[in-house]
Formats: sequence, C-alpha cells, structure tokens
Amino acid sequence: MTRTDATAPSETDVVRIPRHLLEQVDGRLPHSEFETRDEYVAFVLREVLARVEPTDDGETVDESEVRSRLESLGYLDS
Repeated sequence: MTRTDATAPSETDVVRIPRHLLEQVDGRLPHSEFETRDEYVAFVLREVLARVEPTDDGETVDESEVRSRLESLGYLDS
C-alpha cells in the first residue's frame, strides 16, 4: 500500500467494507489525489475522526452535522 501521509503508521489491519461503498470509492479515486482505495478510505476515516473527536478546548462536534456534511459530499448514503 502506498502512503502519502508521512505520519501514517506502518502497521495496517483489514476492515470489511460493503461492496457498494467500495464502488463509490472506485468512482471517486480517479478524480482524487490518492493512488489506492486504502489511501482514500484512510483519509476519509481520519477526516471523520478528526471532526467527531473532542477538540483541545473540550468542545465536541455535532455528530449529526458531520453526518450531514459527509452525506452532502457523497461519502455516506442518505
């Protein structure tokens, strides 16, 4: 797996993802900066986790706002 993020961990694990989601990833991949599904999915997960994790000031992000935004971007099905 090619990594574009220099801070990415060297260890990986396997996660099962529904085929219809992988098909969406495959459709977006040619129009992105990512070379592989793994890179793309890892980026999306990092983005989602960064939005739902508490910030340094103890404030949390509204999960429904994050979900709505990801749906509008096509990352999640409505």
